[in-house]
Amino acid sequence: LKQETRHHRSCVLVYNMGNTFDNMSTDTARSSKENSGGTTLLLIDVQNDFHPGGSLAIPTANEDADRIASLIRNNMSSIDRIIATLDSHRKLHIAHPAFWVGEDGKNPSPFTIIASDEVESGKWKPREDLKVPSTELDTVIFEKAKDVIREDGSIDLLKYCIEYTRALEKKGRFQLCIWPEHCIVGTEGHCVVPTVYSAIDEWSNTTGASVEWVYKGENLLTENYSCLCADVPVSSSTSFHTGLHGSLMTSSQLLVAGQAMSHCVNYTLRDIISKWPADKCSKVCLLTDCASPVPGFEEAADKFTKDMEEAGVKLCVAAQAFDA
Repeated sequence: LKQETRHHRSCVLVYNMGNTFDNMSTDTARSSKENSGGTTLLLIDVQNDFHPGGSLAIPTANEDADRIASLIRNNMSSIDRIIATLDSHRKLHIAHPAFWVGEDGKNPSPFTIIASDEVESGKWKPREDLKVPSTELDTVIFEKAKDVIREDGSIDLLKYCIEYTRALEKKGRFQLCIWPEHCIVGTEGHCVVPTVYSAIDEWSNTTGASVEWVYKGENLLTENYSCLCADVPVSSSTSFHTGLHGSLMTSSQLLVAGQAMSHCVNYTLRDIISKWPADKCSKVCLLTDCASPVPGFEEAADKFTKDMEEAGVKLCVAAQAFDA
């Protein structure tokens, strides 16, 4: 009963906090940078669905969570800010099975790769009864918008999906991967894993500081592995988050942990470093024992850590995070 209550409390607090950075302008971020510092702990998607028992479970995520919780409890006064991202999806998201149907009328299985030529050929297509609000797509941001918006302002989803999968492939990171439904807003899987939630709750109570929550993945028509930018931006809210990036740059030390090393930790940190001064990358520390890859994507995680080390990012374990 106590554990169930804790899960419920986590959900309620998360959903009512909102995105601290939505209205943060570049000027505000610059001003903040000049007047702050300290250590920021960036927790990426430390949510139930990515832990054993969840719909997209990483086998070693519980051990990662234990180390994150110990880091927080052992360094309460040294951690000045905690920023936590939350993967936040709805059922009919473009990377979920229920969005798509095949030639046989069935949804794709999780981990199916959908290539642009397979959408063009009709092997896969979006469900005909999908009701996607036109506000999900900004005609200024998505460069192919004029080709997929009908005269009445509605979105031609088949045309959109062709253009989207092409754009995703052109970027060179991914083809569209269909994931098990995960981190659905309103479900237990969306909540912060209790091990970490109880630690950040203690940190907040001890220090008087509040966790800063960042939502990603809410747009139905694009994917947000990075909390800073969608892989294919389709709206202002999925474009590069200058306010959040500016806020992170106020830190004298930035510690990064969470799930998964192969995906959301990977591309969030790559986006952070892409606009971080090269001579200051040593202020960023990737906690290598506080993140794990999605099974089958170990090679992507290994390449990521190698690239970060070459960029000047520190790689360390949690116990060494505050070593001089």
